[in-house]
Amino acid sequence: MDLSSRRPADTQRLTFAEMTVDDLDDMAALLGDPDVMRYYPHPKDRDEALSWIRWNQSLYQREGFGLWVIRLRDTGEFVGDCGLTPQEVEGAVDVEVGYHVRGDLQGYGYATEAAAACRDHAREILNVRRLIAIIHPDNAPSQRVAEKIDLRFERKATSRSGDRVDVYAAHLS
Repeated sequence: MDLSSRRPADTQRLTFAEMTVDDLDDMAALLGDPDVMRYYPHPKDRDEALSWIRWNQSLYQREGFGLWVIRLRDTGEFVGDCGLTPQEVEGAVDVEVGYHVRGDLQGYGYATEAAAACRDHAREILNVRRLIAIIHPDNAPSQRVAEKIDLRFERKATSRSGDRVDVYAAHLS
C-alpha cells in the first residue's frame, strides 16, 4: 500500500484528508487565529500556514502520516487538523498526536474524537508503540483531550525552542 494513502478511518462525525494547497485559506484562518494559537509562540501568517501544509505533505511521503484536515462528515465543513508527527523531546524522538480545532467549534468533542481515531490508527495501522502529546503547561483543554484518549502526564520537559512543556504519554499495545 502507498504510505501516502493511509489516513485514519472516518469517525461518527469526522472525516480525515491529506492537506493540500487547496486547504490554504482554511489552514491560514485556523493557524492565524490568536485564540487557537494562544499556547504557541505566535499565530502563523499565510506563508507559515503554507509551510505547515508543505511540512505535512513531506511527512505523508516520508513517514506515511502527518496532520490531516478534519471535516464534518455530514456537511464537509472544515473543523481543523489532527494527526501524528515525529517529535524530538530532549533527544528522544516519539510520535506525537496533535490537534487544532476552530475556535467556534471547540467544546463539542471534535478534538477528542479525532485524536482517538489518530491514536487507534497509530496503534493498529502504523504499529506505533509509544504515543505522546507535547502540551503547554497552561493548556488545560489540550491536557483533557490527551487524558480522554488515555495519555497520562509523564514529565515536564524543555521543547526544542526552549519552552517548558508537559509530556503526556501512553504505551500502545
